[in-house]
Amino acid sequence: RPTKAVCIPAIHLHMTAATMQVSEKDFQKAQEQLKLLKKDPGNETKLKLYALFKQATEGPCNAPKPGMLDFVKKAKWDAWNSLGNLSQDNARQKYAELVSSLVSADSASQKKDASPEEGRHDGYETLIVTTKNNITKIMFNRPDRKNAINHQMYREIIKALEEAGKNDSTIAVITGNGDYYSSGNDLNNFANVQPAEMEKMAKDGAVLLKEFVGHFIDFPKPLIAVVNGPAIGICVTVLGLCDLVYASDRATFHSPFSQLGQSPEGCSSYLFPKIMGLAKASEMLLFNKKLTAAEACAQGLVTEVFPDRSFQKEVWARLEAYASLPKNSLAVSKQLLRSTEKEKLHAVNSRECEVLTERWLSDECVNAIVSFFQKKSKL
Repeated sequence: RPTKAVCIPAIHLHMTAATMQVSEKDFQKAQEQLKLLKKDPGNETKLKLYALFKQATEGPCNAPKPGMLDFVKKAKWDAWNSLGNLSQDNARQKYAELVSSLVSADSASQKKDASPEEGRHDGYETLIVTTKNNITKIMFNRPDRKNAINHQMYREIIKALEEAGKNDSTIAVITGNGDYYSSGNDLNNFANVQPAEMEKMAKDGAVLLKEFVGHFIDFPKPLIAVVNGPAIGICVTVLGLCDLVYASDRATFHSPFSQLGQSPEGCSSYLFPKIMGLAKASEMLLFNKKLTAAEACAQGLVTEVFPDRSFQKEVWARLEAYASLPKNSLAVSKQLLRSTEKEKLHAVNSRECEVLTERWLSDECVNAIVSFFQKKSKL
């Protein structure tokens, strides 16, 4: 019987050079995307990724079979060997497709985590407050103002701390939305105050500040600051009242009180010399020295510094582990650590607020703030 020729277009029989280049480019991009995953894909998926990577870069399995008791190497070898004679081009393609599916799932998971339905608390305009996985997260949410703290935000943080102290969460976390942790006091708090209203403004401000700092002093559970970017003023000084401070390596710490004709608050006049020594504390509180995250860690203000690219992933994995610890044990232990200092801290807070009231009413402070706004308007 005569054979019949079958015509198959050549395009299906080979990849063009351009397609191969795109495949290699996608493969490299996939490797970078894999590093950015927030969620651990699990051991089974990691073995698939390992096998596809080896097949894509080295071809079929050519390594000697590990011993039966070398479980990790054996699992890797089995995964690679199972791909048989899969071509390197196809392995690259499958690797890129698998990473793409993981990235999509990770992105969907993050959106779900951030959705209002997932334990979001109502009644906040300047904060995002959520409770999930035994963690109450208090996030400063004025990114367009570098998370500057206005009067409303002060009151909302007080409310959030009260709620977090009473609810079923194990720990509470404070962080910032956007590039800044917080730029500290919103100096618009001092703007447009008439001379006749100055004394009332100063006294009311001191009452609010004293209550605000008091809630940090009395907070009954572990309180952890996750400093995602630059931190200035009051949000720096109350770090001494937190139990742990984790910082991105792009964070900075600045308390420019004398520059604005003011004085320290947040119990920093007492705690900072205890934490970092008098000389280093004086550099910060008297002479406005801005610390890098590494410097703040070396001086004891920050617990640990993480690379910005992996900051959120590493810190939140650790916080979730902490939140799984026995809640009452953590709370009782914190009280033991803090109880001997509480009375002293409240006394320091009261004295700092008295001094600040005097500062806010001084010509020196008023002139410094006016000068600040003048410089700002010229920018």
